[in-house]
Amino acid sequence: MTETQQPITRLVEPMTLKGFRDYLPEEMIARNRVVETIRRVYEKYGFVPIDTPVLEYLVTLIGTGGEETNKQLFRLESPESEPIAMRFDLTVPFARLIAQYPDKVKLPFRRYHIGPVFRADKPGPGRYRQFTQFDIDAAGSDSVAVDAEVIAAMCEALGELGLSREDGAPEYRIQVNSRKLMDALLEDGGVLNPETQKHVLRVIDKLPKVGMENVRKELGPGRIDESGDPIRGVGLNSETIERLVTFVSSTGKSRLGVVEAVEALLAPSETTTRALAEMRELAACLDSLGVSESEAVFDPSLARGLDYYTGPIFEAVLPGVPQIGSIMGGGRYDQLAHRFLDGRIPATGASIGLDRLMDGLAAVGQGRAPLTNVQAFVVAMKGIPTQELLKVASELRGEGIPTEVFMGDPKAGMKDQLSHANAREIPVAIMLGPDELSAGKISVKNLIVGKEQREGIGDREGYVKAGKVGQVTVARTELVGTVKQMLES
Repeated sequence: MTETQQPITRLVEPMTLKGFRDYLPEEMIARNRVVETIRRVYEKYGFVPIDTPVLEYLVTLIGTGGEETNKQLFRLESPESEPIAMRFDLTVPFARLIAQYPDKVKLPFRRYHIGPVFRADKPGPGRYRQFTQFDIDAAGSDSVAVDAEVIAAMCEALGELGLSREDGAPEYRIQVNSRKLMDALLEDGGVLNPETQKHVLRVIDKLPKVGMENVRKELGPGRIDESGDPIRGVGLNSETIERLVTFVSSTGKSRLGVVEAVEALLAPSETTTRALAEMRELAACLDSLGVSESEAVFDPSLARGLDYYTGPIFEAVLPGVPQIGSIMGGGRYDQLAHRFLDGRIPATGASIGLDRLMDGLAAVGQGRAPLTNVQAFVVAMKGIPTQELLKVASELRGEGIPTEVFMGDPKAGMKDQLSHANAREIPVAIMLGPDELSAGKISVKNLIVGKEQREGIGDREGYVKAGKVGQVTVARTELVGTVKQMLES
């Protein structure tokens, strides 16, 4: 082998793990804007930020979400510690945190938390093995008014994201139900075994995905899915199945109308009385918070699959794009912290699936962002020292204007550089040539106006002429003011 020869190496094919994804600048800019919008709403409601590790001891997570969630845990082992796993949501770590720091986390306590979570689920449209959640939770209060405030915050966040029609009607819907109502129904039907109750709830939770007929089959002997695999049934008798189907199909003209409809189907009991009273109070609190009947509806078919819910549960959907599924969900979980301490800490909260929310916003024509955060682009003109270009950039950045100096191919001319800026949707370009430099002047070009003027022009002369529209040459001292004026326009 000669000195100039290099050993042959096998190139590694660049691949992303199945069920995981990369985010390019356009996607991250859009996500960051959505996160910032939601964060502002949550802080209005008194929620403060926290963060926790991605990894938790396995014993912290196991058993909290149910049998199916246990199967989806990404488990790891370290010779230096007990078995560990990657968190599957942000709620269980929150319950651990408030139990671990009683002297620092004073109840009642409201937090928001954004971060990645992991589930070894079957990947599909809108379903990833790593996804980002944005949670709010309030611990330390039994009041159903807190549940109402969580729902109100959900509505306001979605509204601020543009999910409202021109007539003011929402493009989202928050479905609300109560696990206590579901418990009353199951007790009334003689379904008393806790594991059987959990199985029933998991089957009902599939209703939007598999339809009522398949739910009937799963509540009974079971069914064969589309792939030919058998799905174990709950084994309920036909009478109990019909009572469940009638209950989850109940409707009403208002939230209180739904409460009255399900009340007529339930036998009087302490559980029933308590659940109905709670739902009536929740309806009154939502009215007080200005949450309309079109924004939040009571829906007896809502079950939520996780096992730790104990009271009101809620889920946000976009009716115009049902294939997206739920974009936000949550509920009350008064017993979750009990696994970490002797005592009870009531809590409620909601979680946004950011990835699915972004898919939903895109499906309804919302959530698009520019391809870059850069607002000013300094063209590298021939004969101009790089130091002069850096002075221009530094001056603009000092005024809070995100600015980039072209540092690409030195042979690239002004046309190529402006094409590069246009392709990235940068709104303003700054050009400093030898003549401008000696005269103490500088040229500023509104790229948006220039692009609009060139649309539909076929001849070269007209194209060149239109390209000069929106360009001005000003005194060097007027640079910042001119750029700001163009950006504002």
